[in-house]
Amino acid sequence: MELKEKQIKILEVAVELFKEKGYMGSSVRDLATRLNIKAASLYAHIRSKEEILEWICFGVAHDFFKELQEVKNIKVPPQEKLNLFLDKHLSVVLKNRDVTHIYSNEWKHLEERLPEFVELRKNYQREVEELITEIYKTQNWELKSPAFTTRFILHTLNNSYFWFKRNTESTFEITEEIREKLLYGLLGNQK
Repeated sequence: MELKEKQIKILEVAVELFKEKGYMGSSVRDLATRLNIKAASLYAHIRSKEEILEWICFGVAHDFFKELQEVKNIKVPPQEKLNLFLDKHLSVVLKNRDVTHIYSNEWKHLEERLPEFVELRKNYQREVEELITEIYKTQNWELKSPAFTTRFILHTLNNSYFWFKRNTESTFEITEEIREKLLYGLLGNQK
């Protein structure tokens, strides 16, 4: 999805608007006002407000898949691979916290492409679950529920932007803390 210069500006302003008012509380008229153009002129660059939400949701999903494929294709020891996955996923989450917030909370408002997006999320979760299962098997770690473990990890990572915003520590320090909590919390004394 390659956006034109004007679409990028529209996206930036829409992210601010959606963050402030929520997707459902925002209108095309609000967006046009912030861009200092007429609402009708906005439609020369977008199909609808939903298209902007699609750009956000599918854009973040694409970034997650890209980083995951990099992790899956690298030849490193299993625990390093898990560390790398945590780092890569968090880097997408933290690249733009407002976009991540919209991705995490507003995706349910997709209408036309909702089934496609839900399937994309399921595929990502399935691929992460395969990665985690492979790592656990290689290390001979006990994994009672791969699906729950995967959902737990993804939920923690996807919602970490809430905590990062409120904390004055560096992103690196917080990433390290999250990694330790996930690894030691999941592995216990198996490490």
